[in-house]
Amino acid sequence: MNDSAPAQLRQLHADIDSRVKSIRDARPDWLCGKGCDGCCRQLADVPQLTEAEWYLLRAGLARLSPARLAEIARDTAALARQPAAPVVCPILDRQTGACPVYAERPVACRSYGFYAQRDKGLYCCEIEARVADGTLADVVWGNHDAIDQRLSKLGSSRPLTEWFAGWLNPPAAEDNGRTPHHDTAPEQAPA
Repeated sequence: MNDSAPAQLRQLHADIDSRVKSIRDARPDWLCGKGCDGCCRQLADVPQLTEAEWYLLRAGLARLSPARLAEIARDTAALARQPAAPVVCPILDRQTGACPVYAERPVACRSYGFYAQRDKGLYCCEIEARVADGTLADVVWGNHDAIDQRLSKLGSSRPLTEWFAGWLNPPAAEDNGRTPHHDTAPEQAPA
């Protein structure tokens, strides 16, 4: 990971958070918010993360209880073997519909429902229905293509399942005696 990636990721998060806040401020009834886990339960594919995103997410995962982390490990391993969509996020608490690592969530999770991608739509069927009936005609959507360009500058992406498997089963030379229950993010990880 390049040295500037954590700072670039923090700035990208701040920019996304600003866009999300402006949409929510203008529309207090916005669909995406606490209690809505529809996108987490109907992902089109396994989430892709850059190394900088993974370090941040891993720091959040490391703070979870060993029992919760074991559940996530089980769900992530099952997801790696799942052949087709829709995908349920393996980190989602399926009983509460909450994300236990919300503050450390990847860019895709932060931007979903607030950004549009050229020629690909908005993805959330409930938001798309409101766009179609004109209810959201005045919303200024974020440009997801620009987000993807900024993410590409942080390095290549890998599926969450690969990052997680590598964390649980590190190569012997890189293990350093760490386990997922005691691992912490390295110094260069985003705050």
